[in-house]
Amino acid sequence: MFAVPAEALPPAAGPAVPPVHERHPAGECSARRLRTAGRTGEGGRRMTFTCDEAWREPLRRTGLDSVEGVFAFAGGTDLDKPGLGNRRRTRLELADGQGRRRELILKRYGPESLRARLRRLWAQGLCSPSEIEYRNIRLVEALGIDTMQAVAWGGEGCRGGGRSFLLATVVPGEAMERCGREFLAACPERAEELTTKLAALVARLHGAGYVHRDLSACHVFLHTGEGGLELNLIDLARVFAPSSWRAFRWRVKDLAQLLHSMPDEWVEAHWESFLRQYLALAGGRSPRRYARAAARKAAWIARHEARR
Repeated sequence: MFAVPAEALPPAAGPAVPPVHERHPAGECSARRLRTAGRTGEGGRRMTFTCDEAWREPLRRTGLDSVEGVFAFAGGTDLDKPGLGNRRRTRLELADGQGRRRELILKRYGPESLRARLRRLWAQGLCSPSEIEYRNIRLVEALGIDTMQAVAWGGEGCRGGGRSFLLATVVPGEAMERCGREFLAACPERAEELTTKLAALVARLHGAGYVHRDLSACHVFLHTGEGGLELNLIDLARVFAPSSWRAFRWRVKDLAQLLHSMPDEWVEAHWESFLRQYLALAGGRSPRRYARAAARKAAWIARHEARR
């Protein structure tokens, strides 16, 4: 496992990093208070609903304070894209506990087949997809990486096969995939700042023993805040901690996805700097080995996409 020198990384917010596990990472890492309710619904199925205590009243006012209420919710704007299957994604706006308007994303999952549950069993246990992403959001927060805020999750049944949902805040900014080229053209002097912060983000995740598994530019959001550039990492449903003998392969996959998806101008001018900073922070050895492996994997990704 990489060892991240604490003094080399930006200060992490929140509590200490939880221990690394080979399977699904431990979940309740945030200092925010949670409210969990369990009861029996129609047909004797167990219902679980967990929410951030600060959001309890806003969710109650909107009818989103129960599993049934969430699946009956007809407001917001549905976001469609290919491959969603039995999933439904809705963007909505709510006032939080302080009366501020916040954009949220609601992910709703239909019942899963036995095959899908068995496929997920070994790596992530008998948890619903919503519970897995909810726990991963809280884990990534605890690592000091900016991401969405987990507002609530819930589901039917006790082994993750029934309906489930996740409600989370929308992160600020735009995906690097959409805004990266324009940002670099408008602010070329900030490219090195972007490179340094991106290297620190990936090193913090990998250094704690975890990988993203889908670390493309569309899942890294760029925002200019009061303190400079801010990067948020999203789409955390597949985050996991590989065993030590598989870690190199999974880290290389994350790096290759970035190499393949970041703007060409940035790759040509800053990829080598990114890799050097990432390896210095994460304690990785053999920079040439990482560079060659990431390049090979990125080429494979490009060929695979071309065949689609």
